[in-house]
Amino acid sequence: MKIVIAPDSFKETLSASDVADAIEVSFLDLFPDSEIFKLPIADGGEGTVDVLVKATKGHFFSTKITGPMGETVNANWGILGNSKTAVIEVAQACGLHLVPLQKRNPMLASSFGVGELILAALNEGVKHIIIGLGGSSTNDGGIGFLQAIGVRFLDSSGNELIEGVSIFNALCEIDMRSMDPRLKGVRFEIACDVDNPLTGPQGASFIFGSQKGANEEMINQLDSILNHYSNIVSNKFTNNVSMQPSTGAAGGMGYGFLAFLGAELKSGINIVLEKLDFNQNLLGADLVITGEGRIDAQSDRGKAPIGVIDYARKYKCSIFVIAGSIQDSEAFKKKYGVNEAYSIVSSELSLEDALEHPTENLIAISRIAAQDFKRNYADT
Repeated sequence: MKIVIAPDSFKETLSASDVADAIEVSFLDLFPDSEIFKLPIADGGEGTVDVLVKATKGHFFSTKITGPMGETVNANWGILGNSKTAVIEVAQACGLHLVPLQKRNPMLASSFGVGELILAALNEGVKHIIIGLGGSSTNDGGIGFLQAIGVRFLDSSGNELIEGVSIFNALCEIDMRSMDPRLKGVRFEIACDVDNPLTGPQGASFIFGSQKGANEEMINQLDSILNHYSNIVSNKFTNNVSMQPSTGAAGGMGYGFLAFLGAELKSGINIVLEKLDFNQNLLGADLVITGEGRIDAQSDRGKAPIGVIDYARKYKCSIFVIAGSIQDSEAFKKKYGVNEAYSIVSSELSLEDALEHPTENLIAISRIAAQDFKRNYADT
């Protein structure tokens, strides 16, 4: 019997590798002679660097950069085994986890450090850069990282705007003459974990602003600022791309990469699964198991488990989902053609209790999944 275990991380509790290990423990108890293939995944957010560098036998780097609130942070990134492709997570440079709850302010938070990581990758001579979008504390439309690579944003008097997105209603002109010339020979592939546009009701500010510290008034201000910014950029390039899918990812950084660098915005999970040669790993599989910390209405906007399910449905195998919590398990199973879906959080186990012992609780729910598979699916 062949079992493929391909989960994303359970955010802020277990890495994707930890999740795969815990699920494996329970299934080996009941299927000791099975072939188990553990393929930890990511969708462009936290864990993307780790998954891709390890899978391709690449190299990890750590670089001191400017954090989201101006502090110095150590950011991890990597170069894949081909030595030509760098992979960077914006969460390492300006992740929400880097800003204490009481200090979160997307009017001030900057993506500058992402640009510094791009420069570090250029120094290693790479010609292809994968950027994992997800988990950012910023809502600056990529302005910060663009400043780091040499783009200058000017007001009506020609003064450079450098104090954060809060003053960008004064933006009148963009000067690109100082952009690093090495960027012209680099292909950018952007791994997006959501498909939201830059502005509007489904845009970066309205959908994700509150989790980054914005109240209702600030959310409206941020959306207005990004709308003004995109109008200036559109006039500069005579091309409005602000409503393209995923331009709102990572606080609008997707827009910055698309508009200024001509990057390819792609589903993050599809990029990862392609690099992992996931189709090849699914050949002959009897069961595929995936999951993440939380499955809800946002999951079908590009999250990792949905990508795994889409791939697995092409093969004659059972599909199980194991998650920290699932908004509506029965509806989820019906919508995606999943055989079984398991949530650690339930009427019998609160979120707080689940988080106290995440590994033990994951092993316990995985054991139930293994028993169900043996009883209902293993012999069919």
